[in-house]
Amino acid sequence: MSDLLARAVDGRSPGADAPERTVGAPASALSWRDGALFRGGVPHRILSGAIHYFRVHPDQWEDRLRRLAAMGANTVDTYVAWNFHERVEGERRFDGWRDVERFIALAGEIGLDVFVRPSPYICAEWSNGGIPFWLSGRVAALRSSDPDFLEAVDAWYDELMPRLAPLQAAHGGPIVAVQIENEYGSYGSDAAYLVHQRDAMRRHGIVELLTTADGITADMIEHGSVPGAMTTFTFGTGVAAARALRRGDEALMCSELWGGWFDHWGERHHVRSAAGMGGTVRELLDAGGSVSLYMAHGGTNFGLWNGANHDRVLQPTVTSYDSDAPIGEDGTLGEKFHEMRRILEPFHDRELPPVPAQPRRQRPASAPLRAVAGLVDVIRSAPVVGSASARPQTFEHLGAEDGLVAYEATVSFRDGAALTVDGLHDRATVLLDGECLGVLERDGLTTVTLPGARREAHLTLLVESLGRINYGPYTGEGKGIMRGVMIGRRLVHGWTHRVLPQDAPRLDETAMAAVAATGSEGLATASIVVEEALDAWLAFPGGTKGMVWLNGFLLGRYWEIGPQETLYAPAPLWRAGENEIVVLDTAGLGGAVEIREQPSFGPREEFIGS
Repeated sequence: MSDLLARAVDGRSPGADAPERTVGAPASALSWRDGALFRGGVPHRILSGAIHYFRVHPDQWEDRLRRLAAMGANTVDTYVAWNFHERVEGERRFDGWRDVERFIALAGEIGLDVFVRPSPYICAEWSNGGIPFWLSGRVAALRSSDPDFLEAVDAWYDELMPRLAPLQAAHGGPIVAVQIENEYGSYGSDAAYLVHQRDAMRRHGIVELLTTADGITADMIEHGSVPGAMTTFTFGTGVAAARALRRGDEALMCSELWGGWFDHWGERHHVRSAAGMGGTVRELLDAGGSVSLYMAHGGTNFGLWNGANHDRVLQPTVTSYDSDAPIGEDGTLGEKFHEMRRILEPFHDRELPPVPAQPRRQRPASAPLRAVAGLVDVIRSAPVVGSASARPQTFEHLGAEDGLVAYEATVSFRDGAALTVDGLHDRATVLLDGECLGVLERDGLTTVTLPGARREAHLTLLVESLGRINYGPYTGEGKGIMRGVMIGRRLVHGWTHRVLPQDAPRLDETAMAAVAATGSEGLATASIVVEEALDAWLAFPGGTKGMVWLNGFLLGRYWEIGPQETLYAPAPLWRAGENEIVVLDTAGLGGAVEIREQPSFGPREEFIGS
């Protein structure tokens, strides 16, 4: 085999550690040599933008992909979130919202190539970095050659890869590149693990260009790269550093050029100027590089899928993943969209699709929230899980993916006794005989004083997971009460547990004690009548810390600490006529729900990136 043919087949100059390829296997669409990408022998640029199918309602996939094409992209990149498909071990779903094959095929029909970045780990500010909670709850070493981890990954790939392989360009599909793992060089040093992942893809028939992605330090590149895969970079402004770190004759590519940034609860909303983003994109393209803008369209962490970071304290990500992207959370085309269209248009040999119209929205409206049940009633409507245990169980032991778990025990104490939760992950509402004593937090107050002259009482700790950590050494960390509960120095024994479902609570109102007044913790409903199903932004003035369902679908969370002030409610979730909104607030209900025409992401802060 000639050196040129070898590069065309493997996408690189062959080496001793390169994976074996089947004789007669189809050639990949893309290859590299002399620092450039080629497609069918012709110089090529990947002009990509990230859209995650799991963050966009499937009825809106086509709209968002067409907006991406109109921006000037020739490629869409998407992660594959393992835990989105296999929430219960062994039950892998690829239907409806999880039909990643349909998303990829749809992109191809629109004329876009697809850059797939599959599991096991994706980061993405997504719960647990995409790793199923049932796996991280039992495996000692995630993202390594740990046999238990590899066994689960292999079983997942046995299902996933045969779905992706037929969609490759080699077989007439749109997939032109596939990423191995994700930013591994900032996490671990198990080179054998990366080799295993690379070879698993090849064994399952992935013939297209393989890539890795890492930050712009020599250490990250050294530990995140693997022979047989092209090294790509992730940065906000690091073109010069990436050029210096490029390996051999590999083509230059930034697989995540951060044109914006995500938000944590309690911080400011991150934005980046169109000029700043555009300047970095131009610099990269002028250097002969390829680009994938992260994000082109951010979408939404619907439900409880948001992740969290940990930098000395837990930093949970908000429900919105707008990321100040060129295509807004509801499809709005902003200044960055037009800047990117101007930059990318000269790289096309045909006219770009016309600029789509801005999305239509519901007109402003308001409806009162009617309190229907107290927090204790909501808790007691959930069945007890399993049998009593001496110590409180973690979410993982209870099979609770996320959300709320109620821990209950009978306690005895003397006046002024201190109750402490040891290993709280992440936030607990403390109820004593149904009376709220306050809120404990993982990185804040973890002790409350028990009041009065009572000797014995019913204790309830309603624990909320604020988001599973998605980046760094704490990825895979458990949720719930990790160690124990003490009164003074004495452990509390004899616990029962209730897992509150993520479905909208359904209570028999005649049997419930209605909340006395606005401001109490508990459940409330509202009815809003609309003329047609259009996008909307929902706000809950006066609400403290709640979850929101629209017509039975869990939109996400609001929290008075901000920055996010409105929740995106996409058009496919509405229906002409009456619509039901359900709110569960663990700290204090507001009095109304409002439809707003514009989003409010809170106070802004400029993001530059590295």
